Amino acid sequence: MTEKQSKPPFDPVNVAVFVGLPLLALILVPAWGVYHGYDAFEWGWALALLYLNGMSITGGYHRLWAHNAYKAHPALKWFYAFWGAGALQNSILIWASDHRRHHRHVDDNELDPYSAGRGLWFSHMGWMLRQYRTNNPDFSNAQDLERDPVVMFQHKHYLAFTLTANIGVPLALGLWHGDVISALLLVGLARLVVNHHVTFFINSLAHYWGRRPYTESNSARDNDILAFLTYGEGYHNYHHIFQNDYRNGIRWYHWDPTKWMINLCARVGLASKLNRIPDFRIQRAILDTQFERASRQIATTNACDNLKARLEREYQLFTESVNAWKELQSERYERKKAEFGGALEQHKQQLQNKWERAAFRTKFKELEYSLKMQNKRLSLLMREAAAAA
Repeated sequence: MTEKQSKPPFDPVNVAVFVGLPLLALILVPAWGVYHGYDAFEWGWALALLYLNGMSITGGYHRLWAHNAYKAHPALKWFYAFWGAGALQNSILIWASDHRRHHRHVDDNELDPYSAGRGLWFSHMGWMLRQYRTNNPDFSNAQDLERDPVVMFQHKHYLAFTLTANIGVPLALGLWHGDVISALLLVGLARLVVNHHVTFFINSLAHYWGRRPYTESNSARDNDILAFLTYGEGYHNYHHIFQNDYRNGIRWYHWDPTKWMINLCARVGLASKLNRIPDFRIQRAILDTQFERASRQIATTNACDNLKARLEREYQLFTESVNAWKELQSERYERKKAEFGGALEQHKQQLQNKWERAAFRTKFKELEYSLKMQNKRLSLLMREAAAAA
């Protein structure tokens, strides 16, 4: 029988964690708050641990291990391994392996572990409550992680890690402050439940609610509200097309504390080789999506021949810019090969190469600017097509 014909049995551990703990939190946390109350110490530590857990998932589990968006110092890896375990979302190895399958098979109801195509509830947490076939561990896509001693140590001792982070730390804080029950309920239980559902929003709401400026090939969406709640993960449409970028929010004004944390770690020597997608490729993705929308809009309206001709002309200019960019990339690659061949030995050649690299940067900037201007012209064209409908 297929899963559609007969649902698989419940996973008792996951049901206890993802159904039982929220029910306990809904009853015990407010009841104790009315009876006893919580003070600033407990609220402060609950928020601090919420961010430590959340950003260890986003910066560590997600951007470092699942996507190799940058390299991290062992000290930073151990930090992520401990506080990420406090989020109680499984070991790095299992989490990252599942996430890589999600990206490879996004929206495929048979292969994506938390496919949005199976509904909002399923993608949010329903996929974890039953023993679905897609939940079976498969580490064939994570051989690099199996060679990482931090990942494998945490995987082997995950229970000790998560019990220490979720019970040991709140208990120690409660003993220190002289109020164990309040610390266990607010810093331990409530913080954990909030952390779970904030993370789950990316699997569910971020595939239903928001905009798709970079690609319409999958259901992922950008959403500023979700980005604020999820430490920058809400720019999900961008992430699904450029998953190896260490940033999710690519503009300076995008709320992405995970990006800022990684950048800060790089400045103090805890991170390196931060992968950053060139702006030209980003603008190209935006224009690709814009052309698809404009073509559909003009095809379904009574747009005049002038609008169609302008669209064709803009697409020709777009193609020329892309080809010019590819030629520049190829030429730069060949020049770098020549430099490594010993051409930089003489001072004169060094100056020449420096000047040429500056010229290349100028050409790339010009191409990036041309795409931004074309994006504006295309937006205007689409407004005119809509007015003509």
